[in-house]
Amino acid sequence: MRPSRSFTANTLLSALSDEDFALLQPHFSRAPLDRELVLVTANKPTEHVYFPESGVGSIVSNIASSARTEVGIFGREGVSATFLLLGTDRSPHQTFMQVAGPAGLRIDTGSYLDAVGRSETLRTTLLRYVQTCFVQSAQSTATNAHKRIEARLARWLLMAHDRVDEDEIALTHEFMGLMIGAERSGVTVTLHVLEGAGMIRSKRGRVIILDRDKLQELAGDAYGVPEAEYRRLIGPLGRDLPVAAE
Repeated sequence: MRPSRSFTANTLLSALSDEDFALLQPHFSRAPLDRELVLVTANKPTEHVYFPESGVGSIVSNIASSARTEVGIFGREGVSATFLLLGTDRSPHQTFMQVAGPAGLRIDTGSYLDAVGRSETLRTTLLRYVQTCFVQSAQSTATNAHKRIEARLARWLLMAHDRVDEDEIALTHEFMGLMIGAERSGVTVTLHVLEGAGMIRSKRGRVIILDRDKLQELAGDAYGVPEAEYRRLIGPLGRDLPVAAE
């Protein structure tokens, strides 16, 4: 049986019309999204497209072998390989799972592009999602340029929290440094600051969100613009989502 829209937690798919979802549904299969699973290999044609149902995907720019920087994040609100919608089959950026998700819906690239080509409304909805990705990337650039490391880390933790169901998130200091463009030692110190303020609890390889409101206060205007754009163009995002039925 092919996955039905009522049994997927991907909110981008939920925003589609019945007709548009029906174009994709026959080609979907469920696939586990293990941590560090590569969804897009840099500079190579992409064979599959993923609609995560949980977990956090990270889009990474490799400036040099020792200088990877995260340039985008997505989860159950989105889809991988957005560059396909812009007329190219590859990207210089790698995409991989930063936080594992039990499963996502996978479709081969040919079937995906065929469906997009057959429906103007499907293409429009997906391009609206691309717009939210552009806004997120611009917000990340501004945040990394003008905000202190505490605000940058608070923003990223809020973004990760939006995309998982639990308050505990599996994250290493190395990955958090990649996310916010900081040295691992700086991340460690900043985590201690946030922990001392009662916002989080940091364990080995895990962060537990204790006070989301305090994190939002710390992040300030660094957080919220891409999220508002998603809600305007597509639908619910993050902690305003209803709990999925079993």
